[in-house]
Amino acid sequence: MTSETTHQIWIYDTTLRDGAQREGLTLSIEDKVRIARQLDRLGIPFIEGGWPGANPKDVQFFWQLHEAPLTQAELVAFCSTRRPGITAVDDPMLQPILSAGTRWITIFGKSWDLHVTEGLKTTLDENLAMIRDTIAYLRANGRRVIYDAEHWFDGYLHNREYALETLKAAIAAGAEWLVFCDTNGGTLPHEISRIIGEVKAWHTAVWGDTPLQMGIHAHNDSDTAVANSLAAVMQGVQMVQGTINGYGERCGNANLCSIIPNLQAKLGFSCLSPTQLANLTETSRFVSEVVNLAPNDHAPFVGLSAFAHKGGIHVSAVERNPLTYEHIAPEVVGNSRRIVISDQAGLSNILAKARSFGVELDKQDPACRQILQHLKTLESEGYQFEAAEASFELLLREVLGQRQLPFEVKGFQVHYDMVAGNNLLCTTSLATVKLAVDGQDILEAAEGNGPVAALDAALRKALINFYPEIATFYLTDYKVRILDGAAGTSAKTRVLIESSNGHQRWTTVGVSGNILEASYHAVVEGLEYGLLLRQQTRTALASS
Repeated sequence: MTSETTHQIWIYDTTLRDGAQREGLTLSIEDKVRIARQLDRLGIPFIEGGWPGANPKDVQFFWQLHEAPLTQAELVAFCSTRRPGITAVDDPMLQPILSAGTRWITIFGKSWDLHVTEGLKTTLDENLAMIRDTIAYLRANGRRVIYDAEHWFDGYLHNREYALETLKAAIAAGAEWLVFCDTNGGTLPHEISRIIGEVKAWHTAVWGDTPLQMGIHAHNDSDTAVANSLAAVMQGVQMVQGTINGYGERCGNANLCSIIPNLQAKLGFSCLSPTQLANLTETSRFVSEVVNLAPNDHAPFVGLSAFAHKGGIHVSAVERNPLTYEHIAPEVVGNSRRIVISDQAGLSNILAKARSFGVELDKQDPACRQILQHLKTLESEGYQFEAAEASFELLLREVLGQRQLPFEVKGFQVHYDMVAGNNLLCTTSLATVKLAVDGQDILEAAEGNGPVAALDAALRKALINFYPEIATFYLTDYKVRILDGAAGTSAKTRVLIESSNGHQRWTTVGVSGNILEASYHAVVEGLEYGLLLRQQTRTALASS
């Protein structure tokens, strides 16, 4: 794989290795395989899978992908240079690297003399020998080598001549790529540009017109990893290393979800095909789901709020021409425009939001102002519809006379018992609900590990014979917010509940001075909205 195309930028993903070093992030073998295959579908050229031999999980991961290879991406094994005082051929650490069977191997070596003397406890000459010996050994075994110059920018600033000697050793031994690592994440974009420019001039002076393939690996400790990566590309770097969603140790790595669209949509470089780029948002959210971390709603390009419009003036302008408040079309990266409903909304928000629900309204229709006034009144009482769009759709349909209640709750009771025994405190909750469906009264009870869980279980138990699809509904999130903390235990509470049917997610809201009542409203609307989605799906299928 070579960079023959002038404007081609090779994307190198290290989510499975560097990204997995984020605090609180743990990946199983299955997780790593799923993410690797998603990245492969996205069109990422290089996927770093981990350090074979560092742990049994990485060994098994490479074995699994050896048995069922990726379709287009190069799977890359990662390792350090050999240890001091031993030859590469005798270093057992390198044997699992070769056994991983990858065509490409990334080796990192020390660029900063401080790390050589203080970290490795060896001499500067021995470090150069370690770089040469390791790369030459891997090349002799038929591998292609990417050399990550660790702490490159810090090393260059502290001892320029020695840092350049480490690059010379890597080039002489056969490394095909030199990747400049801002390992501590403290370098700023103007320094990145200057140093890479000086390296290019040095390379030309030493090797003449011999091609130099350079990469950048930036950490985000100064919140400039994306900017640093772009600055490096503008200086001629052809490979960019980073992670999906910017996951990584400390403050994270360069975020590929921002780098790729900036390079391709803004600067005219080629990273992915347009069709693949349109899968970027899906990939970002897929990886978030697999690693069990909430997506960053405000992430550029791929976040839920990246193309969300809340202010009435903004919405009115975007409805006329999206360029007024959007720097690119959201569809380019697979995202979508959202109109946010809140107490700052105007009629433009109401009309646009209704349209997204398949409801066409006329601005002159009195119902529009009625919906807007009802919205503002409820928001002043503590409701938050920008985070609970399902509740807003139900509100809109109620004002328009289109809300058909699939069931009516006539009452509920919740009992919460705490029983001490064997030095343990056991808690149980029992909920009883009475509701009506098509004129038929139902009384049901169910237990749960808490009052909200018990209430939810009782409602489902009462309704499932009438609406079997409820069996596919489940709660994915439950958030409680105290709205007036100064009121103490009498404070008004807002409850947001996110539900899912396995394909779609929706959020409902309840507000009350009683947390159970607030939860009840959110749970009931969650079930109602799930049934509404199911009915809409059936109608759409029937009409097609």
